[in-house]
Amino acid sequence: MQRWRVPLGFVCAALFFVFSRPRPLTLAIGGAVALPGLALRAWATGHLRKNDALATTGPYAYTRNPLYLGSFVMGLGFTIASGRLILGIIFAALFLGIYVPVMRVESATLTQLFGERYLGYVNVVPLFLPRFSPYRNGAKEKNKFDAELYKRYREYRAAIGMTVAWALLALKAFYFR
Repeated sequence: MQRWRVPLGFVCAALFFVFSRPRPLTLAIGGAVALPGLALRAWATGHLRKNDALATTGPYAYTRNPLYLGSFVMGLGFTIASGRLILGIIFAALFLGIYVPVMRVESATLTQLFGERYLGYVNVVPLFLPRFSPYRNGAKEKNKFDAELYKRYREYRAAIGMTVAWALLALKAFYFR
């Protein structure tokens, strides 16, 4: 399922566009919801050193999966923008069906890579929904956003994709009623 999540996302995006009925109000509300999701993904990427270090700073101090939480918030914004409740139900089902298993696989991988340190982190930081206070493991960890990581992982593509998708929805809302 991990390998199929991105291609499936593109297929779903195309179907969402076809069946959407965006209006100016749904676009505005959906955009207000989706933008914080995009920002969360950007923030998370700047704290992630895949398989080299356990990410526990930035948004990882609040949730173990801020990238997926950001994607969920963005998807929620898009479903609001679509103006169709049924698309929201489909999005929620697909998200749960794809990302919950992916999060479990990644958790097992991180347990193998980081052992007891990761298990201690798991005991206090929720899988998905964030905690209210940041996790602190007692060690002095660098807690600064690293823009080079943002670039290395090409997270800017999420912003480009969101801009293109929003432009298409806006065209549909204003010109193809």
